Amino acid sequence: MTTRHRAAAATAVSALIIAGAHLLGATAAHADDVKPSAPPGTEPSAAAPVPIDSASPGLKIPQGGTLAPAKVLDIAEVVEDLGGEQRRQETNQTVMMALQSEVLFPENSAVFNAQAAARIQAIANEINTQKATRVRVFGFTDDQGTYEHGQELSKQRADAVQAELAKTVTAPGVTYDVRGYSEDYPIADNSTEEGRKKNRRVEITFPRSTGG
Repeated sequence: MTTRHRAAAATAVSALIIAGAHLLGATAAHADDVKPSAPPGTEPSAAAPVPIDSASPGLKIPQGGTLAPAKVLDIAEVVEDLGGEQRRQETNQTVMMALQSEVLFPENSAVFNAQAAARIQAIANEINTQKATRVRVFGFTDDQGTYEHGQELSKQRADAVQAELAKTVTAPGVTYDVRGYSEDYPIADNSTEEGRKKNRRVEITFPRSTGG
């Protein structure tokens, strides 16, 4: 991948309070025919800390127990190219690469342009480096046109990206979750062309390697 000037877009830090010996957590499961409240794997991994009164009678802390201090569980760093064509988001657990549709496809098309393969292969090489065996490929559009057309186009584009990734990803047994979300889950304001351009995108997400 060629070296480019990049600008940090945002860094989000979130923390979760863990109380005493009790750790409460839940993982949401969604069937394929049920529209999730957010694309799978994109939910915040930790909530912002909230004030807790350790003397509150509502807290179920064993006698003599105390609250543990607030702990940062995950850090998200987002870096975007100056032109906004590619956005990278990293946490302690995952890497997400978002490519604007314009750098991959002609308008209203799911057929790659000349530069698409090189960009996708570079991401595939990183998937190999991270030794990821599960990859999510999600397509999104803006709110122009019908929802149904956007859903079909976003899925076709996600399918095309997945097929190109599979040419370079070498890990055996890699599974792909490929979905098209039409205009759902915008990341910018659809009332401007600049915002719509950011919303027309394909996101590729994979786990970070836990090895040393």
